[in-house]
Amino acid sequence: MHLRKIAFVVAAAATLAACSGAKEVTQCTVAPMSDWQDQAQFQLELVNQGYDINEFKVTEGNCYEIYGTDADGKKVEIYFNPVNGEVVKREEH
Repeated sequence: MHLRKIAFVVAAAATLAACSGAKEVTQCTVAPMSDWQDQAQFQLELVNQGYDINEFKVTEGNCYEIYGTDADGKKVEIYFNPVNGEVVKREEH
């Protein structure tokens, strides 16, 4: 009986460890910022493509990230490679 309690505690601790704080960072580039596209120009190009940008930021993983709507009016969160402008991750909300 005592062994079952220990096994339960170990399993519970493992579950909590797996669920807590392991923040996944989307990595877009390791290139130096001097190789990145100009932020203002990049945003202007997105607006010209029909995006409405509510928030634009540089992420921990060296991405240009936008929150807003696309040309179809869908709410989006998109991570772009700031060097070549490719979409690395896109989520629709």
